[in-house]
Amino acid sequence: MLFGKKIKPEPYEKENKIPVIRASICTGEKVAGFKDIRTGKFEEVSVIRNQKDMDIFLKKYAVSEESIKKEW
Repeated sequence: MLFGKKIKPEPYEKENKIPVIRASICTGEKVAGFKDIRTGKFEEVSVIRNQKDMDIFLKKYAVSEESIKKEW
């Protein structure tokens, strides 16, 4: 967040997509995005480098950290 700029939540298809964090076992790199429930296709939204990036993702899409599924 730049200079205290507020983040407005952006909608996503809650009926068809779930929030997912994909993490690499080898490098530890994390990517946040949404997975289509029907097709299994993953849509990358942002790279998670630290807790600040995670907080921005959570606020931007109005999801809770507990609701995010983690995949390896």
